[in-house]
Amino acid sequence: MKFRGILLVGAALASGAAAACNRTFLVDATDKYVAAQAEGKPATLTAITADNLNYTESDKTVDITTGVLAQPMKIDHNRSIHDTTLCATFTELIVTDPAKPYVIATRMVFTNDKASLIETIATKPGDWAFNATGYLHWNSLENWDPIPADKRDTRAVIQAAGDAYFNRFDNASYAVPFGTPCARLEGGAYTDPRGAGGNTCSLGLPSTIVVTNRRYVVDEEMGAVSIFLGFPGLDRSVPQEPMPDSHLFRVEGGKIRYIHTVSACVHAGCGLNGTGIPA
Repeated sequence: MKFRGILLVGAALASGAAAACNRTFLVDATDKYVAAQAEGKPATLTAITADNLNYTESDKTVDITTGVLAQPMKIDHNRSIHDTTLCATFTELIVTDPAKPYVIATRMVFTNDKASLIETIATKPGDWAFNATGYLHWNSLENWDPIPADKRDTRAVIQAAGDAYFNRFDNASYAVPFGTPCARLEGGAYTDPRGAGGNTCSLGLPSTIVVTNRRYVVDEEMGAVSIFLGFPGLDRSVPQEPMPDSHLFRVEGGKIRYIHTVSACVHAGCGLNGTGIPA
C-alpha cells in the first residue's frame, strides 16, 4: 500500500498530471491534523481520511490508533505548507515538553478530498542531532511570511532548488542556488548560531551518496518545498538502512534561504543527541 501510493505521487509529479486541490480545503485539513495531534485523537480525522488510508511512521506502516498521533501533546510550534497541484500538505511540529519532546514532520496526500497517505517522521531524544528546544529557538528567529504575489517563484524553480541540494550530495561541483544569508536547522543544531549572515547551508555536505525516493510538497505562496526521502548511509562500503528524513526548504528569488531537517535514526542513538542548545 505504502509504495503504491508513493509511486502514484511520483508519477503524477513527473507527468504534471495531478488533480488540483482547493487551498482552503488543504489548510483546513492541516488545521484538523494539528488539532488531532494536540488532543491525541486520530479518530477526529475520520472525516478527511480515506477508508484505505495508509499511515506510516518512520517509513513503517503502523496502526494510527496506537501511533504517535494517539499521544496528546502541548505543541509549541506548527507550520504547514500546502500543494494545490499535487493535493498534498506538509506540517512541522515542535514539542518541548521535557518529559516527552518531539520534532515531527508529517506529509499528507489526498485523493478525491480524502487523505490516502499520511506519513510521519516523529523524532525524539536519540535521533539525529535532536534538541527540540534548540529547534524551537532557531526556528523562532526566521522569517517564514508568505511571499508577496509579485515575487513568487514558480513551483518548478522552488522544487529545482531543493533537488539541486540533494544532487550536490553525489557531485561536489553541482551548482546549488544558495542564498546569502542561508542557514540550516538540523535536528536542533543551527549552522549560523552567531547570526553572521553568510551561506552556512553548504557546511558539512557529503559528496558520495545518491538520494532517491524523493516525495514532494511544493507551496508557491510560502516559497517552500518539503522533500521526504530515505537518507543513505555516508559509507557506501557498509550496507545501511536509509534514515527516514524530511528536508524543508525556504526559497526566495530562486535562492535557498533556510533548510530544516528532521532525521529519525534506524538504530536508536545514532548521533549528536543534545546538540543545538541555544547559547
